[in-house]
Amino acid sequence: MLPEWLTIRPASTAKYADVKSEISGLGLHTVCAEAHCPNITECWSGGTATFMVLGEKCTRGCRFCTVPKSAMGANIDPMEPEKLGRIISKWKLDYVVITSVCRDDLPDQGSGHFARCVEEIKRSSPSTTIEVLIPDFRGDTGCLERIVKSGPDVVGHNVETVERLTPLMRDRRASYELSLGVLKKIKELDNTRYTKSALMLGVGETEDEVLKTLKDLRSVGTDFIAMGQYLRPSSRHIEVKEYVRPEKFDRLRDSAMKEGFLYAASGPFVRSSYKAGEFFIKAMVKKRAAEGKAQP
Repeated sequence: MLPEWLTIRPASTAKYADVKSEISGLGLHTVCAEAHCPNITECWSGGTATFMVLGEKCTRGCRFCTVPKSAMGANIDPMEPEKLGRIISKWKLDYVVITSVCRDDLPDQGSGHFARCVEEIKRSSPSTTIEVLIPDFRGDTGCLERIVKSGPDVVGHNVETVERLTPLMRDRRASYELSLGVLKKIKELDNTRYTKSALMLGVGETEDEVLKTLKDLRSVGTDFIAMGQYLRPSSRHIEVKEYVRPEKFDRLRDSAMKEGFLYAASGPFVRSSYKAGEFFIKAMVKKRAAEGKAQP
C-alpha cells in the first residue's frame, strides 16, 4: 500500500482534454502518457508537455521503463517535426520537453530527426522554452553536436540511479560513466548550454550514494537536478525498496543546492520533466538571452 504522501487525485480540465485529444489525433507520443506520469493533468493544463519522438519502441531494455522494447524501432514519421511545431504553437505551450526512445538501429541513432524536431519548434513557436532529454547516443560526439546545434535551451540526460545500481536498473549498453561523459561533452560543445539530470529514489540506494552522485554530476558541470520517487509500473518491473519520506527529499534538495546546482527539484512526485522547476529554468533562460542581446 502506498503511504499517504504518495496519494494524488488529479482533476481533469478542458485544456487537458483538448490537448490529449489532439495529440492522439496527430499520432504523437508523450512520456506523460507512456510513463503513466502522476503530474500529467497539472502539466498539460498549465502549458507544459513532454513529447517522445522517434516512435514508440525503444531498442534498450531498462528494467524501470514502461516503453515497449524492440531490437528494431518503429518507422519514423517524417512529418513529426511539423506536427510538433503545429500543436505547440496552437496550444501556446510555454515550456516543452522533447525526449525520445533509443534508436540504436539507426545510423545516426535518430539524432538528425531529433534535431529537426527542435528546429521546427523554434520556427513555429519561438517564444517556447525547449528542453531536450536525450539518450546517451553511445557517447557519439557527432550525434551530441547535432543536438546542441539545433538550439535547445536545456539539454538533459538522466543518470537515473546511483553507480552501484546502474547495471540492475538500466540496459547493459548504458553505464554511469557514459552518462557522466555525455553531460560533460555537452558542456565542452557549448559551455553556455544549461544541462540537467535526474535520479529515481527508492530502489535500494543509500543516502551517501545519492550524495556522491550529486558530486559527480556537478563535477561535469550539470546545472539542474531532479529527484523523485520510483513507482513500479507493473510486476514485470524492478520492485520498490523504499518509499522515501518527504523530509528526506527536502534534505537531499538542500544538499544539492550546497553542491552548487542552480536548481534542484526534489520530492515524491518530481520527475525529470517537472513543472515546478520549469518556472525557474525558463526565467534563467530568458535572463541569459536578454543579457546576450545587451552585449555590444
